[in-house]
This record gives sequence, C-alpha cells and structure tokens, in this order.
Amino acid sequence: MSTSRVRRLRTALGSLVAAGALTLPLALSAAPAQAAPTADWLHVQGNTIVDASGKEVWLTGVNWFGFNATERVFHGLWSANMRTLTRDIAARGLNVVRVPISTQLLLEWKAGTFTKPNVNEFANPELAGLNSLQVFEKWLDMCEEYGIKVFLDVHSAEADNSGHVYPTWWKGDITTEKVYEGWEWAATRWNNDDTIIGADIKNEPHGTQGDTERAKWDGSTDKDNFKHFAETASRKVLAINPNWLVFVEGIEIYPKPGVSWTSKGLTDYYGTWWGGNLRGVRDFPIDLGANQDQLVYSPHDYGPLVYEQPWFTGDFDRASLERDVWDPNWLYLHKEDIAPLLIGEWGGFMDGGKNEKWMLALRDLIVDRRLSHTFWVLNPNSGDTGGLLGYDWETWDEEKYALLEPALWQQDGKFVGLDHDVPLGGAGSTTGISLSQATGTGSTPVITPTSTPTVSPTPTPTVSPTPTPSVTPTPSASVTPGPSATPGPSATPTTQPTGACTVTYSASSWSTGLSGAVRLTSTGSTLSGWTLTFTAPAGVTVTQGWGGTWSQSGTTVTVTNAAWNGALAAGGTAEIGFNASHGGTPGTPTGFALNGARCTVG
Repeated sequence: MSTSRVRRLRTALGSLVAAGALTLPLALSAAPAQAAPTADWLHVQGNTIVDASGKEVWLTGVNWFGFNATERVFHGLWSANMRTLTRDIAARGLNVVRVPISTQLLLEWKAGTFTKPNVNEFANPELAGLNSLQVFEKWLDMCEEYGIKVFLDVHSAEADNSGHVYPTWWKGDITTEKVYEGWEWAATRWNNDDTIIGADIKNEPHGTQGDTERAKWDGSTDKDNFKHFAETASRKVLAINPNWLVFVEGIEIYPKPGVSWTSKGLTDYYGTWWGGNLRGVRDFPIDLGANQDQLVYSPHDYGPLVYEQPWFTGDFDRASLERDVWDPNWLYLHKEDIAPLLIGEWGGFMDGGKNEKWMLALRDLIVDRRLSHTFWVLNPNSGDTGGLLGYDWETWDEEKYALLEPALWQQDGKFVGLDHDVPLGGAGSTTGISLSQATGTGSTPVITPTSTPTVSPTPTPTVSPTPTPSVTPTPSASVTPGPSATPGPSATPTTQPTGACTVTYSASSWSTGLSGAVRLTSTGSTLSGWTLTFTAPAGVTVTQGWGGTWSQSGTTVTVTNAAWNGALAAGGTAEIGFNASHGGTPGTPTGFALNGARCTVG
C-alpha cells in the first residue's frame, strides 16, 4: 500500500475516532503500530535524480498511450488484460510509465463527465462498469502492487489520436488558462499519491519560422513562449504538490546568434526533432524558485525511419551524433551538471540498418551516462516506430526488448524499482528488487556486444549545407487504435455492393501538413483482404501511412491491408491513418471505395 493510501486510511480513522463515531477495540488500539511505508518522492541534485535520502535513482521506463486519444483509455484494453500487461511491464524491468493524456480529458474528469471507455470487460472483469478515471485509478493500484511509478504527460490539448501534431499547448476552446486548470486539478487529485511522481508539462511543442502558430523559447511573456508557459505551469503544479518532478521538453527550432524570432530566414535557426531543442535553456533557463530541485529537462530523439534528418546522411556514428546533435541540443545540460535529463521518447523499428544503428548509439549513450528515459512505446500501433508488443497485445518483440534491456536499471541480476518497500514485480518477485534493497547507484549493466548494422555510406552531396528541414510529425502522431486481437474467419469476396462499407474520417492539420485517421468498417461479407481507395483534395500529398501499404497516383490514394488486419469480418473495423503535406487549407478526401465498391461516409 502506497504512502498516500495509508495516509488516507489513517486520516479517515483518526477523524472518526476523534469525532466519537468509531471506537476501536482494545486489542486493535493496543496493537503495536506498523512501520510507516517509506515515501517515494524524488528530487534533483545537479544532473542526477535522487530520493529523499540522496540515493541516486535511475528512471528507466516506457510509454503507453491511449488516454490522450479519443478512446480516453489505454489502447489495447479492447482485447488485452490490463493486469497482465502491467505485471509484464514490471517483470521486464520497466520501473516507470509515462502516460500521455489530454487537457480535455483532465477537464472532463474534473467536471465528472465521462464517455464509455473502449474496454473489453470479458478480458478485464476487474474493469467492468468503470469509467475512464476509475480505470486509470484502478491501474494506479496495480502499479502500486507491482512497484511501478508513473508520470503524466499532457500530450495534446484535445482528446485526439493525432492531437499532438498541433504545435502549441492551446487549441480551440482549450486555452492556456484551461491547461493550467487541468494540471492544477491533477496535482490536487493525486497530491498524496506517490505512485505518480511527476508531470511532463507538454509533449513536443514545435513549429518553424514559417508557421502561423509555433512554440518559441525566450525571456518574454508572449503567448507562444513555451519557456514562460512551462515555467508558469510548473510553478502552479508545485505550489500544490511540491514533491512532484516536473519534466520540461524542448521545442523544434532556436534562432542562431543575433537572429530575432521574427526572422523568416530558413538558415537563421537551428532545427531538430519536435521537443528536442533545449538550446534556449542556456540563455533562458527555467526558474522554479524554491522548487528548482524538482526540474528535469526531457528531450525527444528519433531515427531516420521517422525522418531522414541531415545528420543521418553519410556514415554517421555515435561520435558524430553526440557532437552534431545531442551535445548542442540537450546533452550539454547533463555534461555541465546543469540539470538531469529524461529522454521522454526514443525508439523505432529494428531494420538491420540505419535506424537500428541510431538506436544502438543512443542506447549506449543512455547506459554510459545513466540518463533516465522512457522508451517509445509499449503499443504496437505506433505507425512509424512499432512497439515492444505485437498486435496481439501479448507477444513481446524479443529482438527489440534485447536492445532495450541493457538500458534498464539492474543490480546483481535484478531490476531495480523506484518504490522503497515494494520490489519491482511485486511481493515475492524473482526478477526485481525495491529501492531500499539497492545499494548506492548500482552497477552499470553490461552490454552484450551487438553487431552494429552495416550501413552503406551515402555519398555526401557536393552542395553547401542545407538548413535543417521542418520535421514531419514524430512517432506519437501514429496513435491509431490497434486491430482486433482475433481476426475474423477467412473468405474470398473481391467486391462488395455499394454501401457495404462505411468510413469515418477525421484529421488534424497545421500550416503545411495534416494527419488523417480513417476508420473502415465492413458492413457486407467477411473479407480476407482489402484495398481502400479515395480521392485526395487538390494539393494534398500523402507522405507516410500506417495500418497498410500506401501509395498515391495523382489525386488517387490507395491503401492495401497489412498482414495483421487483412481478415475483416462483417461488422469488423480497421483503423488506419496517414500524414500528408498540403499547400494551404486542406479539404476532405472523397470517393472512398473498398475493393472497388463505394463506401458510405459517416
């Protein structure tokens, strides 16, 4: 039982006794008091995160998304058992989970308004009849049981599967003040619950010099100054719960010396991944006053399969990445003992090539520097990275886990948790130990030599260096719901009558791009394979897609099923999506057809 729940129980009993509403039996009142559980709150010393006694800790965890999306609950619960997944997370040594949420969801929870969560109650009898907030707090109980810690991440303003592609923390009716309100409610709700150890103030603020709305970092109080917003939000959170860590991400671009934020020059800025540019901290550090020791900076970093950044050209290696990308953007904060780092997102496909080479390089940096991190992602349905789980939501990708495992906190063959009293994995765990059982900082995991993927050098262009391009949406854009765990029976119809399918389309757009989500439902015969076509609006070009094989010829877009979602039962649904560029205000796709038959658009 966590410190918070013990506190709540003791407070309730004490109040009742004092009021004369409860008389304790003599034997119970005279029983010796049990030792109070150890509080698990963390704070910062230099570039390390430590517990209350000053023991260095290492946060080595994973992301699990879904509460940020339209489903408002973890993805995968449509087929998998939440307890099984949580127990497996702990048994495999992941001691903290970063949970993406939305400001809209926090405000709904505050108001007591709930939509029915997408939970398979047959697979999750413990969750039967629970609303999304109750599901989340039931999960917190499970985390407490298995020694896992949690921190929240406002991934987007709205509850939207692609909501984070919007560059700022406000959107529509969700104003900056509403974001503060949501965080203040969360800090109050879980004020005494040390299962939740912190708040990631906003996921991946971004935008470039050409965007109408974008996040900047300077000393102003301007609406779009992320530094000011993050500092203000953090102070509000810590005024309520001074024990939480606050995680502050970077932005996308930062002006070169002597350049004003008003410049539109393409070569006037340093660019990197969304959330990955913390150059501004050197000039304008976050100031939390008396609570400065709760601040952790949290960059994101990805590989060439997400976007072919200039630094992946040619024969890159860890040394070149450290020198050209990581050092100037965020690693200097660790090396100069300014503040700790937690790499909030990193991960990708095991391609046997450049992407895997990047992952190995970053993994080794994380281990050598003992940088805290949360791997992206547990979910299999992240379109441009994949996940640690397969699409059955049960099978682990053992090759990917083997790459990650050396970067998990271990001591004497056991994984180390962040709970002082509960071993990682729960009471009686054979794979983990508690924080109290760990000695000092522990031994650094031994990395089994891994053959570095052979990557043929790409000839370096003979032109002058080009500016860092605007980055396409990073992996967490691909948060479409996964497939049904049990495909329907095979059949071989090749066409369907008109109206034998329905399509629901939604999109989030920004100045030059959009992210679209398509829910395809078969209302006719069972399919063993399918092809969906539609007409893209003028000027829209699909740049990547997930849930199938995508192509575009002129304005005609074609997507053929993936291996895991080709069997589509009558009434069955496939969730697919895409990113695209556009030249102005994007329209809506038309002419959806499944295997040649026109679909009804919902």
